[in-house]
Amino acid sequence: MADTSGFSRRKLIAMVGAAAGSAAAYQVMTSLGFAGESPYRGPIQLDGDPKGASVLVLGAGLAGMTAALELHRAGYRVQILEYNTRAGGRNWSLRGGDTYTELGGETQRCQFDAGLYLNPGPWRIPYHHHGVLDYCRRLGVALEPFIQLNHNAFVHSATGYGGKPQRIRTVKTDLDGATAELLAKATRKGALDAQVSKEDQEILIEALRFLGGLDENLAYRAGSESSEFRGYAHDPGGGLSARPVDGEPMALHDILTSRLWRGLQNFLLYEFQTTMFQPVGGMGRIGEAFARALPPDMIRYGAKVTQIAQDAHGVTATYRDLGQGGAMRQAQADWCVCALPLTVLSQIPTQVGPTMKAAIDAVPYASSVKVGLQFKRRFWEEDEHIFGGISYTDLPIRQIAYPATGYNAGGKGVLLGAYTWNGPNSYEFTAQSPAERVRRAVAYGSQIHPQYRTEFETGIAVAWHRVPFTLGCAGDWTDEARAQHYDNLCAIDGRIMLAGEHASYIPAWQEGAILSALDAVTRLHKRVLAA
Repeated sequence: MADTSGFSRRKLIAMVGAAAGSAAAYQVMTSLGFAGESPYRGPIQLDGDPKGASVLVLGAGLAGMTAALELHRAGYRVQILEYNTRAGGRNWSLRGGDTYTELGGETQRCQFDAGLYLNPGPWRIPYHHHGVLDYCRRLGVALEPFIQLNHNAFVHSATGYGGKPQRIRTVKTDLDGATAELLAKATRKGALDAQVSKEDQEILIEALRFLGGLDENLAYRAGSESSEFRGYAHDPGGGLSARPVDGEPMALHDILTSRLWRGLQNFLLYEFQTTMFQPVGGMGRIGEAFARALPPDMIRYGAKVTQIAQDAHGVTATYRDLGQGGAMRQAQADWCVCALPLTVLSQIPTQVGPTMKAAIDAVPYASSVKVGLQFKRRFWEEDEHIFGGISYTDLPIRQIAYPATGYNAGGKGVLLGAYTWNGPNSYEFTAQSPAERVRRAVAYGSQIHPQYRTEFETGIAVAWHRVPFTLGCAGDWTDEARAQHYDNLCAIDGRIMLAGEHASYIPAWQEGAILSALDAVTRLHKRVLAA
């Protein structure tokens, strides 16, 4: 059948890209079948003898350790320099007893109870991030479901509905139902005659009635049809009180003007669609597993790289040995895979060509803040029947995420009490002291969960622009910067090449870091064999 819509898919993508940027366009491309899942299709094969060639890897995040692991398996001599006293980089979990010092000297000591944690960096893995999932399987990292969408969680506006949080299921269902009613009635009146055939119009009306909870008159109203989607004012029960009571749908005007629909996007995007996963015991288990898979002496911890030089024969990294009183040392190898964040690398004298140097300097990092809050009891489960998932708000905290583990067991729990991403809220929280971030997260969160006021015990806050080993959360490319600098960033410059989420089209995700590293070592291996 010919396309009678008068509006091509490519035009739609172009409009979305112009209005919202390449990331949004990519999501639309994926949903329309123009883009695919992660290209990872299994372990790489670095065939051929490197004849004792050595590689210096800078940074023991997932990109650095992926590169080191695969190079070591291929027969290279590998050494890793890592600033921290642990492996993983942004793959990190804060637990009770941990201490963390941010730029400015503020030190926090995590006081969470045993078994509770905060993932300050990555905290979920999409089902289509095949590389991360495969390494978890191969390295023995147990996974469990991460609940991205919980229909019983909240969307909240400080002004809409008098500031009272609303259940996701009712807002989504009532918006879908009202929209379905408008479209079905417009179709019935012939408003789509120029775009949709008569046969397809009848099917469309049938679909809208079925999916939108409309009655026989194509109306979305209180009744059994809508209640099957949005729930009941009084649920079906047993005995004399068994009869259900249908809930009254929200008015479309109220939903639209409250802007609550903005929170619905977060589980509709391709990146956040179910099924998602998390490692049992915290995201940091992945970094720990990578480190265990490497020879015990391969990673030199407490090594702050201060200079990177190269010549025709090899690469030399100068570093400050933080564990030995700050003594200056050097590490040398034939080749270098640099997986340092660009925010850090841009401040280190590095002997690369002008095009790579320009690329390193061209990428700012996104600002993000996370606040973990421990409570005396899991009131979100006991009082409000929210088991996992995320509530969204227009308050500066932006999100409240509920733990996707330990369901219905009682006892204490840790909420992600704030998660900001770029923009004024992130900058505002970053400028505050850790104690003030926690205090404000509790104050804002109590507008959604009044139980905060009596149940809060302790908290910890991480502002990524104050994290010494990254100076930001993740590479924040623009379309213009990618067009000008991306290929130069990924190129081999003499004996140095870069890896990390910033050298991928999946920034801020662990999959991007792993795929970048695999691409880097594959090209490096070809160069070594050719040499």
